[in-house]
Amino acid sequence: MARVDAKASLAVAAAPDRVLEFLRDYRESRPRILTDNWSAYRVEQGGRGEGTVYAYHFTAGGRERDYRLHVTERAGRLEEQDQGSTFVSTWSVEPGAGGSVVTIESSWQGASGIGGFFERVFAPRGLQRIYTQVLAALEVELGS
Repeated sequence: MARVDAKASLAVAAAPDRVLEFLRDYRESRPRILTDNWSAYRVEQGGRGEGTVYAYHFTAGGRERDYRLHVTERAGRLEEQDQGSTFVSTWSVEPGAGGSVVTIESSWQGASGIGGFFERVFAPRGLQRIYTQVLAALEVELGS
């Protein structure tokens, strides 16, 4: 099994603290920036940053999967670890010219064999497109 990585970044005209405050709000703010790929989104515990547990159904590229993620927070980063797989998604917010640079990175241990080959080639591209849409929605929500 090989590691699969997907990543997208965007500069937004909002201060890092403001961006993080928006992203920490898993109950109200976060759902507003998600694409139609996410469904059955729900917060099961907490709802604001560290210790939050939330779940959703994700559909992309003809594949579907349920996720249940636990959130940890470290210096400008929200790390979301799926409790049923190796999937980890990290939101990073760093100071940038005129605001912040927001990055979404996800990784997981992919399948082996020919299926794993296609997963490593196509999944990152598909997720990058989806993440780019999410970041664009974040920019709109922040009024950047």
